[in-house]
Amino acid sequence: MSNEYYRPQGFTYLPEVTKNLLIINGIFFLAQIVLDNTFGIELSDYLGLHYFGSEKFRPFQFITYMFLHGNFQHILFNMFALWMFGYAIENYWGGKKFLAYYLICGVGAALTHYTIFWFQVQPSINAMNEYLLSPSEPHLQQLIYQFTEGNSSPQSIYEINTFISEYNQIFAESPQKALEFSKPFIEQLQVNFLNAPVVVGASGAVFGLLLAFGMLFPNSLIYIYFFIPMKAKYFVIIYGAIELFSGINNKGDNVAHFAHLGGMLFGLLLILYWKKKNPMNFY
Repeated sequence: MSNEYYRPQGFTYLPEVTKNLLIINGIFFLAQIVLDNTFGIELSDYLGLHYFGSEKFRPFQFITYMFLHGNFQHILFNMFALWMFGYAIENYWGGKKFLAYYLICGVGAALTHYTIFWFQVQPSINAMNEYLLSPSEPHLQQLIYQFTEGNSSPQSIYEINTFISEYNQIFAESPQKALEFSKPFIEQLQVNFLNAPVVVGASGAVFGLLLAFGMLFPNSLIYIYFFIPMKAKYFVIIYGAIELFSGINNKGDNVAHFAHLGGMLFGLLLILYWKKKNPMNFY
């Protein structure tokens, strides 16, 4: 098989790992729908990846989050990309190497996402901790500033605004009672704040596959919207640049752009490691 060009051959044959990944993702998506509609159980609450500071965080979520999806469009895009790129890469690398690469990219995507997230939310977390350790008006004002001016979710902003309204009413009667009222509210706000972010989806692993495809078959044509042809190497560069721009300028679109970039980054590092380990056989 040429490592310059590749064209998917259809659905008549799928290599084993790619086929099983498609099946497992499909089973998990159906389970999400059935459990939610029948029993009111959100599978993402247990198997989606929570922030490491959350009481709901479990280490196994670094793997399980990859098999959950937010909606049909989400899983459709990811599974189409998994078939399109996984088909070629697994046939070229073999199943064992392909699976290791896929999972490492997925875990790397999650680590990258929450590393960036940590820097974004740590000022708010510090403000809550400082206030809970030493409740005072200055600490409360600093906390309110972090939530209203910092990088907080719409839900957190709604909660803090509700709190401000109630706090001001109580403060007008008794500043001391207002501080007493505030502590349990902030404690619950902290719990909600840490539990809120949940990452689901195979996108990070899929973006790792996109990078690998671009490096393995750089001159293969990818048809954007099934119509516009573009060489894989240029598609990878452009898509990566778009994700970087979107991540920096994220305005709450609920897309983990840095997770996508993390999947590509860890994929690149792994490929370079394999190249260094066995330079006679590039990949």
